[in-house]
Amino acid sequence: MSSRIILIGPPGAGKGTQAARLSEALNVPAISTGDIFRANVKGETELGNLAKRYMDAGEYVPDEVTNSMVADRLGQHDAAEGFLLDGYPRTSAQVDELDRILAAEGHEIEQVVELTADVDEVVARLLARAQTEGRSDDSEDVIRHRLDVYAEQTQPLTDIYRERGLLRQVDGLGEVAEITDRILDSIR
Repeated sequence: MSSRIILIGPPGAGKGTQAARLSEALNVPAISTGDIFRANVKGETELGNLAKRYMDAGEYVPDEVTNSMVADRLGQHDAAEGFLLDGYPRTSAQVDELDRILAAEGHEIEQVVELTADVDEVVARLLARAQTEGRSDDSEDVIRHRLDVYAEQTQPLTDIYRERGLLRQVDGLGEVAEITDRILDSIR
């Protein structure tokens, strides 16, 4: 069985944690644009330096850069039978581009899981992560800006996927295993 699933939700809602767990449960790769960007930043690549400027300001990396990285990643062998996308798409233009990428291979997104979470809980989670991981993109001001950008640009994507009948909303608060079970129940 193939699974082409998008995980969507505000920064700090637990998408990365859940993507790793779901990847194992569904036997498909978890593809995180955030991880791709951070690897490039750490490697000090040209793309990484460009991405870091945007990430440090709490802004999204431009679509053309993100789209080409995602297209390349989805074309790799391990994603042929399915994948979990974490952090992409984030704009309606990216939704359109993802549709084109998948249609070229005769595929489409099958389900979209939106993790919901209280704003104050998200801020607390990200501040804690900033302390343990030393992430420059997780100061309180940047976190709140990222949440504003999410609400403005990304949250409207839920309307697109709701209209397509693909959206499953799942409470992202609670024990990690319970959240995983809720997601799996929602997509089966």
